[in-house]
Amino acid sequence: MNHLLSEGIKATPPSFVRGILQAASDPGVISFAGGLPNPISFPQEELLKSMERIVKTYGSNVFQYSITAGLPELRQYIADRYNRIYGMSLTIDNILITTGSQQALDLIGKVLLNKGDGIIVEKPTYLAAIQAFSMQQPVFYPVALTEDGLDLEQLEKALQNPVKFIYTIPDFQNPTGLTYSAENRKHISEILKGRDIVLIEDDPYGELRFDGERLPYIGAGKLPGSILLGTFSKTVTPGMRMGFIISENTELLKYISIAKEASDLHTNIFSQYLIWDYLEHNDLDVHIAKIKTLYQRQAQAMMNAMDKYFPPTVQYTKPHGGMFLWVTLPDGVSAMSLFPRALEKKVAFVPGDPFYIGIENANTMRLNYTNADCETIEEGIRRLGGELQSFLNRTQHP
Repeated sequence: MNHLLSEGIKATPPSFVRGILQAASDPGVISFAGGLPNPISFPQEELLKSMERIVKTYGSNVFQYSITAGLPELRQYIADRYNRIYGMSLTIDNILITTGSQQALDLIGKVLLNKGDGIIVEKPTYLAAIQAFSMQQPVFYPVALTEDGLDLEQLEKALQNPVKFIYTIPDFQNPTGLTYSAENRKHISEILKGRDIVLIEDDPYGELRFDGERLPYIGAGKLPGSILLGTFSKTVTPGMRMGFIISENTELLKYISIAKEASDLHTNIFSQYLIWDYLEHNDLDVHIAKIKTLYQRQAQAMMNAMDKYFPPTVQYTKPHGGMFLWVTLPDGVSAMSLFPRALEKKVAFVPGDPFYIGIENANTMRLNYTNADCETIEEGIRRLGGELQSFLNRTQHP
């Protein structure tokens, strides 16, 4: 079979998280592994009303083939929202609906990358982005993340290589939960100004800020070649797989649209009508405010529990929004080796390895705090903290 496979698929790693989710499917396992929104945040009753309304109002249109770019009314809603919140000047021609942000990553890779092309990514970065881009067999140039954002000196050095694009998650980054500072964003924008390079700002979590002020984008509305990715997965429902690409570069969007047409013709039109109708008949900001209150409480519960149960040599990031925080173990301690021992204690997390390029046995792990109530979070951290303490005792004092 191997001789029949493409070089691209051979170069693409399987999703470590998908494997973990299967291993953690035991109902007795407390899982901090998946990036799952809390299901109690899904507006199920309102969506049911929208389902009935769109079938009655639009009839066969919600079941028919549609245009590749996406439902015009939904694209107009997105343009209007970003114009209002961020002071942008978007029209529907600047919006392309995708089947989740994951498809957007896949399409961008197909459109921009040839084998051996360079791309800059954060270190660490979103593991599914690594997976999507790996299909095109690029050369990755990782740039370290600091508490303020990208390491600017490393960024300048990486840009000395032939690079097609930079992939970033500036707000509540996955996996670290870190947010780029306003100063860091300004410096990155200045560094990139005038360069023939695409900046991708992936923003699935930006609406979920529960502490501090909203910060401006790095490139969106400023750098003409920039791409902004958004989604309704974290604010309405992930199962509808409703993402979107925003770019002032309509020529680039045209090519991405061609790639999408070749991939799936168009995103599920029933879901597009459903999300649009929900947005038209409900106040999204009021709904998001409830989610933020919930997630802030869960994040604080996890941090309180880690202060209580984790060894003092273990550090963690303190997120101001989003869904994740990042744990750093003492140097030389492998989170990957800890994982099976933690699973035996019925608690799961994601070791740091799959978030890096070419690094094994990293001393880091990602924890998700949004998919468990506060009592479950404390119990899971208690289990993990106990196993972590005994693991450190064995590895550091054999």
